[in-house]
Amino acid sequence: MSASAHIITAVIGSGVLSLAWAMAQLGWIAGPISLLIFSFITWFNSCLLADCYRFPGPLEGTRTYTYMGAVKAHLGGIKYTLCGISQYINLVGTSIGYTITASISMAAIKRSNCFHREGHDAECHASTNMFMIIFGIVQVMMSQLPNFHELVGLSTLAAIMSFAYSLIGIGLSIAAIAGGNDVKTGLTGTVVGVDVTSSEKAWNCFQAIGNIAFAYTYSSILVEIQDTLKSSPPENQVMKKASLVGVATTTVFYMLCGTLGYAAFGNGAPGNFLTGFGFYEPYWLIDFANLCIVIHLVGAYQVYCQPIFKLVEDSCRKKWPESGFITNDHPVHIPFCGVFQVNSFRLFWRTAYVIASSVMAMTFPFFNSVLGFIGAISFWPLTLYFPVQMYISQARIRRFTFTWTWLTILTVSCLIVSLAAAAACVQGLIMQLHSFEPFKSVS
Repeated sequence: MSASAHIITAVIGSGVLSLAWAMAQLGWIAGPISLLIFSFITWFNSCLLADCYRFPGPLEGTRTYTYMGAVKAHLGGIKYTLCGISQYINLVGTSIGYTITASISMAAIKRSNCFHREGHDAECHASTNMFMIIFGIVQVMMSQLPNFHELVGLSTLAAIMSFAYSLIGIGLSIAAIAGGNDVKTGLTGTVVGVDVTSSEKAWNCFQAIGNIAFAYTYSSILVEIQDTLKSSPPENQVMKKASLVGVATTTVFYMLCGTLGYAAFGNGAPGNFLTGFGFYEPYWLIDFANLCIVIHLVGAYQVYCQPIFKLVEDSCRKKWPESGFITNDHPVHIPFCGVFQVNSFRLFWRTAYVIASSVMAMTFPFFNSVLGFIGAISFWPLTLYFPVQMYISQARIRRFTFTWTWLTILTVSCLIVSLAAAAACVQGLIMQLHSFEPFKSVS
């Protein structure tokens, strides 16, 4: 149950908010099919990765503890280095993306109240920088939780919040559809020459695929989640069940949010369907949904940052084992909470990381392009390439056999799609940067 909660917390994140927009770009045929394909690929490769947690075998081997540790044990060499680069770029990028999303949701609460008071045509704009700072301050405090084992309660709360705002989005979409919204949808999504130009259509479709890939990215922390499980029953069996529950649950919510959101907004679906103000009333429900998003992202941010924190802290302990600044904990009594162990290095390093990620979020606060780019560059290596290569190595599958051939075809096909999606997101970022001033983001 705790593993499923961690997975749902990691998977149902800000990605769900962009799915209505993604559906609008792809249409009724390619949109749902893309969701199902990415969900199957994610689940299938999660099962491969679960078997690679131990080395040399899935049951009798030794634990590898981290994603990088698994790659080092099974593949080693340059692939280990490339894995580290891919994983930690993804984790850092996700923390930046979650900071952007949380600030947009906090600004949406302010704007929602303004629209309710002043009318739907009012100029209700809000700077997101202050909300990024507030989110960063909260993360500085939450980041002092030492490890994954201390995050079970936070992950459970975050998972509940993700269900809450997804259900609210679904309910509001159904209400909009029942109210007879006069919107246009199509089998192929946005119409060339009416909604977009031919080049915009192509770029937006690939960016939409990147957004869907981001919505399913959690393989980079799967091994760390599996490391929290007891050895009996076997961790790989439990993790496969947890992955099935997590991916199946999120796919149902994604399909509902994406298809109902598209039906409600049509080809003009906003990039973020709870903050793009396709919905204005009831304003208190919009506020509550965005508050749920913020609470969820507080937990999701920590789930994604813990592997980064662990890597740096473990490396420093090995390099300077005699340093009291790095190794010593200091008991601090907190009223109503008991005694909390504070580590000076952990306080300094994790605070610096949160500040750096917040500054990066203020510098590049582009929701869809950032999410799509992170999904595109991380989905292929972390969700596909390394799990497949580790499985081939562990199972000793020979080259050019049937299994090796179809796994290779799957890997190469997804690489091509990921590269196209990454290129589209870079193009989107470049277009947005033309009219953007750093640290002056307005929602």
